[in-house]
Amino acid sequence: METLVLVIHVLAAIGIVGLVLLQHGKGADVGAAFGSGASGSIFGSTGSANFLSRATAILAVVFFLTSMGLTYFSTQKTDHKGVMVTPPAPGREVPPAQAPAVPATDPGSKAQDIPK
Repeated sequence: METLVLVIHVLAAIGIVGLVLLQHGKGADVGAAFGSGASGSIFGSTGSANFLSRATAILAVVFFLTSMGLTYFSTQKTDHKGVMVTPPAPGREVPPAQAPAVPATDPGSKAQDIPK
């Protein structure tokens, strides 16, 4: 299920990028050179802009929902190893770490002057 949501997420992201690149700005006269300003198009004179903006909005909603779904799936996993250390299970005690051996110092050294 997670793989399906991930595939839909990637396709929605690519679709959003493509649709945003196809749209032209409000004052973009260059967009007419590519046929988007034609009044005899399939969508009408302003229909293509409405269609592209609606499709972008729908894909944005799909992208948002798949983001939330992937977040949910990632929180449900328990077999991954992260940086956080999990406490031991109840009934299992972790043995304390052994203190390192302190080397013996001779009485004349300055190491005995260091407060502990």
